Formats: sequence, C-alpha cells, structure tokens
Amino acid sequence: MSLRILVVGAGIAGLAAARGLRVAGFRPEVVEALPATVVPGAGIYLPGNASRALRLLGLDVPLRPLGDLIFRQVFLDQRGRRLFEMDVAGLWAGVGESRALSRADLQQVLLTGVGGEVRFETEVCDLQVVDGAAKVEFSNGGISEYDLVVGADGRRSMIRDRSGLGGPAVPTGQIVYRAVVGGGPPLTDWTAVLGRRSQFVAMPMGGRRLYCYADETAPDSPDPEDPVARLRELFEGYAGPVPAILDKIEKVQVARTDEVVLPAWSKGPVVLVGDAAHATAPTLAQGAAMSFEDGYVLGQELRSAEGDIPRALRTFEFRRRPRCSDVRERTRERDRTRDVPPALRDPMLRRRGVRIFTDHYRALVPEV
Repeated sequence: MSLRILVVGAGIAGLAAARGLRVAGFRPEVVEALPATVVPGAGIYLPGNASRALRLLGLDVPLRPLGDLIFRQVFLDQRGRRLFEMDVAGLWAGVGESRALSRADLQQVLLTGVGGEVRFETEVCDLQVVDGAAKVEFSNGGISEYDLVVGADGRRSMIRDRSGLGGPAVPTGQIVYRAVVGGGPPLTDWTAVLGRRSQFVAMPMGGRRLYCYADETAPDSPDPEDPVARLRELFEGYAGPVPAILDKIEKVQVARTDEVVLPAWSKGPVVLVGDAAHATAPTLAQGAAMSFEDGYVLGQELRSAEGDIPRALRTFEFRRRPRCSDVRERTRERDRTRDVPPALRDPMLRRRGVRIFTDHYRALVPEV
C-alpha cells in the first residue's frame, strides 16, 4: 500500500519510527533540521527491553559488536559501601541483553536501518491540515502534502506545537551531566553511588571507556557555567570509583530534564512518538527503549489498519500509552526514593532495594 509519510526528526525516535515503518512495508521520508556532521556525544545504556525492540526492528545483529554488555547493577552509598545489587541478566532473561555503548555508534546503526535516506538541514517551518492531509512547508521553500506526519522532534517538539497536541515540556528540576572517560578505573558493572539528592553512575561501554551519568535535584539553581568544575564540586568526597573518574573527566554535557504529558498523541494525520509524546527524566534509561517500541508498534498498526490512518493511530496509542505512563510513574518513584535523606534511604535500600528497584522494570518484561 502506498502512503505518503513524513518523519520529522532523525534522532533515536525518528530513525526508530522510520525503521518500524520500513519493516512494515512503507517508505517514509525523513527530515532533520541539523546537519549530518552533528554527531551525538556521550554514551547510552540500553536495558533488555530496548534490545528486544531492536531485534523486532531487525537491528540487533549490527549492534552486537558494539559497546559492552551489562550483567549487574551495583548500588553504593556515598562512602562506597554496598547497598544492594541487581542481577540485570536475570531480570531480562529471555527478553534481551543490556548494553552500554556510544550514542554515535547507535545513531549509525539506526541510520543504516533506514538506508541512510535522511534529508539533513531540512527544517519544517509550518504544518497545516487541509482536507484530511498534512500540508508541510520546509525551510528550503518546498511544500508537500502527506497522508501522515510523524513528529519525532523531541521534548521541545515543533510538530506538537503546530498540530495543537500540547504545550511545552514541564521541567522536572533535575540537572543531568554526561561524560565519556578513557583511562579511568576498571569497571565491569553498572555502578551507582547515591548521595543526597544526587547520584553518580558509571559503566563500561567498550574500548576501555566508561560512560558516566550524574544528576542532581536543583530546581532553583542556575545552569552551571563550568560543568566539569560543578561535577567535581558536587561529588567531592564521594567514594567508590568516583574520585578516579573525576580525575579523568575532561568534557561534560549538561542538560535539564523535563516531562511531556499529553491528553492525546495524535490529531488528524499527525502523530507524536518518543520524547515528543511522552518524555520523562532519564532515571530508568527507558527513553530509547520506548522510542524503539513506538517505532515498531506504529509500523505494525499502520500495516494492520490497511490504510485506515485514524484507526491505526488510535490502536497505536491504545497499545503504547499504558506502558509509557508506567515508565513515567516508575521514574518519578525512583527519583523520590533517590531524594529521601540518606540516613533513611540507605538502610531501606539495604533491606529492600532489590525488590523495589526490580519492580520498576517488571511491567516492561512482557512483550511490547
């Protein structure tokens, strides 16, 4: 069946949607406002359900040689004493491997999955619905009509705004720091050191490199002028692998996180996927996984609907919304737990941490 489909955004969500549509037999166009030379930095952690979704998208084979497998998560207190550990391999047994890798490597796998057919430096300037079709104006002056527009343009989605599906994202009060470190301490496990309203996470990502993720709850603080200096100030005195990593950190990416909660994900011939529809704080590392699952389910529902786009979009949201809402609620719960004063939190985690944190993922073990 021939449908004119446009995917707006060539990040993780956009490329996953384009791949899901291609697997289902469609040939969408993909546009991206940024140039092809902009390569995502830092790393990314993909839990087992993300690997399963990539398998459904037919992208698991090129991923296998990349990054490092994660079999265990270890949680330490600020002084480096063990709180508890999670058997990640056991949690995701029969679902998929957990892996840490370079975001640039993941982006390349996703680009390969859509045949590299992306029109970079092409921005959507306007979108209007005319007679049931989406009329799209591009930055190069071109105008085209589509049967379906997939908004995969992130938390600050222009497609969401222009289609009237919702307002701006809502800040969570978190500041996130990401870095890749070479020559740091040897780590074999995903390792988190929990402090007061902050945490420092490090994991092996292959090539003798560590992917480091840290955050702090600081809703009223200004953005740090020197992220490296702020990271060292924030985690000074932490034990475990943190001091040796801080000695090696040279460059840090910093961002504020936010949430997107919408009454509906589609309107007429427009649908939102990934962070444009259901962004959360990255605490559970489910952003990419939810985008992969979105892409696969959207393609399958569109094929099953045999060209009935409104029906396909209704069933897509019906299948995806409960899962994404659960991720948002479990993310909030994890963040609330992290922000309990250590004198109360740490004894609780030593007793019940495995059960509490494992339960955050249980709803994601069943099929997509």
